[in-house]
Amino acid sequence: MKNLIVNADDFGRHELINRAVEISFNEGCLRSATLMAGGIAFDDAIAVAKKNRGLGVGIHFTLANGNPVLPPESIPSLVTKEGVFHDNYVTFMKRYFSGKIALSEIRSELAAQLQKILRTGLTLTHFDSHQHLHHIPGVIEIALDLAASENISAMRAANTKIFDGELNSFGQFVGRFGLSSLAKFAAYKAHNKNFVTPEHFTGIVAGESVSENFMTKLLDNLQDGTTEVMLHPGTDNTILQDFCQWEHNFEEELAAVTSPQILNLLAEKNISAINFSELRSIK
Repeated sequence: MKNLIVNADDFGRHELINRAVEISFNEGCLRSATLMAGGIAFDDAIAVAKKNRGLGVGIHFTLANGNPVLPPESIPSLVTKEGVFHDNYVTFMKRYFSGKIALSEIRSELAAQLQKILRTGLTLTHFDSHQHLHHIPGVIEIALDLAASENISAMRAANTKIFDGELNSFGQFVGRFGLSSLAKFAAYKAHNKNFVTPEHFTGIVAGESVSENFMTKLLDNLQDGTTEVMLHPGTDNTILQDFCQWEHNFEEELAAVTSPQILNLLAEKNISAINFSELRSIK
């Protein structure tokens, strides 16, 4: 049996991302999204989630490149003087591994993010994190504890393939190898606590977009079990690239997962598009 989980990250970050999630669910093969509790379009994302039954929603734990839920003064080691998270995972990890970030503040902030979402009445299907920071030793234990306390029992393990997409530098190679290694560690921790993870993970982790061609090759060679495809769809590159400060092709990913050719290929190959809530029942 072959199953596909197409998951949109950054749900709630911007209304144009939310629109893409809704379009991809109704017109494409996306069945899952992970929600940023600190996103400026959080309320709109909740409305989208409640309107579209069958869309599985997880939590996109955020510790970098975003807005905290707690008051900045209560989590000083996690935020800049402007009261926002540090800009990227590199800065976070340098501060974290040099002892400048308090684990107690990580726990408090992630717990606040989780409770903000749960207060809306949504039932969460799984968790992952912005820029994959839940894989880090110390952070993974906190994330698993918080998820288990709310009966969330599925997790992304971003065991990325080193040669997915373009590989243009040694730095990209090191980054993908490091993420893959951390993902294996996180999956080991998760499985020991009876969490489930998809057997396979893909998606472009170095900034390129998931294209129709990428999806075609993936489906033509899809492995048995469940494969998660991570993507970041959106409806307007100009606005979103400026807002996110990221030269990502949001529109190409939206087009890829709503492509009639891709939908036909899923049907021809008898591949089921599912969300994380169905993962345990098929294990």
